[in-house]
This record gives sequence, structure tokens and C-alpha cells, in this order.
Amino acid sequence: MTQTFGERARAALGAHGRLCVGIDPHAALLAAWGLSDDASGVRTFGLRTVEAAAGRVGVVKPQVSFFERFGSKGFAALEDVLAAARAAGLLVIADAKRGDIGSTMDDYATAWLTPGSPLEADALTVNPFLGVGALDGAFSLAEKYGKGLFVLAATSNPEAEGVQRSIGSTGVTVSAEIIADVSARNAVASADGAWGSFGFVIGATVDWAQAGIAPFAPTAPILAPGFGTQGATPADLRPRFGRMSDAVIASESRSILSAGPDGLAAAIDARAAEYREVVSV
Repeated sequence: MTQTFGERARAALGAHGRLCVGIDPHAALLAAWGLSDDASGVRTFGLRTVEAAAGRVGVVKPQVSFFERFGSKGFAALEDVLAAARAAGLLVIADAKRGDIGSTMDDYATAWLTPGSPLEADALTVNPFLGVGALDGAFSLAEKYGKGLFVLAATSNPEAEGVQRSIGSTGVTVSAEIIADVSARNAVASADGAWGSFGFVIGATVDWAQAGIAPFAPTAPILAPGFGTQGATPADLRPRFGRMSDAVIASESRSILSAGPDGLAAAIDARAAEYREVVSV
């Protein structure tokens, strides 16, 4: 039987710590690395990041937009990066934030989660704001193939607060409703004591009380952007996430990638050690 994504994520964090390296080839970073601002440049950037991350962290997160801007050649570059990362034993989260209804969402899920697909990843970020039920096809496909989803729940961008912190039909915030709905699916799909495979995106700068959210069960991985350049530090992990800290995948990109190709491995080692030290306290 295929091991669930939730348990694979749990194992990866246990073996390598909380740090997830984002693969975000911004134009400015490409220039700083001495790479061309084209599909060839993002391919080289991605492959070098994978090489530096392998064996140092358990998870990488390519941001799809930075490849997509170069059209078909950019997607071809992304395919190479995804394949190299998975071949290196890294868990790969495709940060594509897909969200739609019916067969359209089903085909997004097929593209990113089907074994053997050119864009195959281990997990996909998805947008639930057309209704969590609109993601049913993605939940089913992820469960079938041992893949994962990270559902946007409480993001750190201020533009989201009006929607995510509004009170839904059940009397709690929209963020809380999303977490409750997805957690109920995890409870059905996961064995007792196992981590759910349907995780959440919860920003590292989000105040849980203000967002109206609370610790949830069963445990599922939390993809937490906001560390590094956006202001959160490893020392913020336990105060912000409390008893859910062990499930956090702390995503950093520019704060690490700015070290450049020659300093990248050392930057990853240093930051990963900071997270391990905080968690062990």
C-alpha cells in the first residue's frame, strides 16, 4: 500500500527538520546569480537549488509562477526541476494555488498529482474560496495516489483578512470553517494516529486568535510561508504555532536564495540548524 503523504511529510520533518526551501527564481535573483532571465536561467537556478537542498532538508517548494512566465519552455524547465527534486528524495510541493470547479479542478489535480505526469509533485497548494467542496476531485485523487494538498486557510497577506476573517454560516471565521471541513476529511481518510494528507497554508505572521483559528485534529502538515524575508524567524515558530509546531513546514526562499549559488548550501545548513535548535528546546 502506498504510504500516505501525511506520513511521508511527518518522516521528512523528523529526519531533516522544519525548513522547506522555496525555489523562487525572481528576475532579480537570476541576475544576482549571473543567470539569464529566461527558461534556461530558471532551469539552471532550480536544478542548482535542488542540488544544494538534497540531503540538507526534506522539502522543497517550487513557485510555479516564476517558471510559467516563460510559457511552454518555462514549464519544460519546471518539469526538469520537479523530476530532479523527486529523484533526489525530496518531497516536492508545487505552489500553484489551483482552484476551480468540476472537471476543470479535476484536471488541475490530474496534471500535478498523477504518477508519471510531466508535472508530478508530491503535493499541490489549492485555493478553497470557490468552496471546499469544489476541490472534491483533488481530495479523491490525492488520496488515491498517496499525494497531498495544502489548502489555503489563513494567509499572511493583509488583502485576505476581509474574506478569511469574515464570519461564515456556522458562526466562526471562514478560515476556521475551511480548517474544520478539511480536518473532517482527514479524519475519514487517515488511520488512527497518522497525520492527515490534506494540510493547510497558515502564514507564519498570522495571529491565530485574530484569525479565529485554533489547533486542530487530526494533525496535518502546515505549510507556513512568512519566515525569512517576510519577517518571521525560527524563534517565532513555537510562540506562533504552539502545540501544532511539530507539524510546521517552514518555507523560506529569498532569505536563503540570496546567498547565491556558491553560498546556498551553507545558508541552508545554517538555517536548518536554527530550526532544529528551536524545536529541540
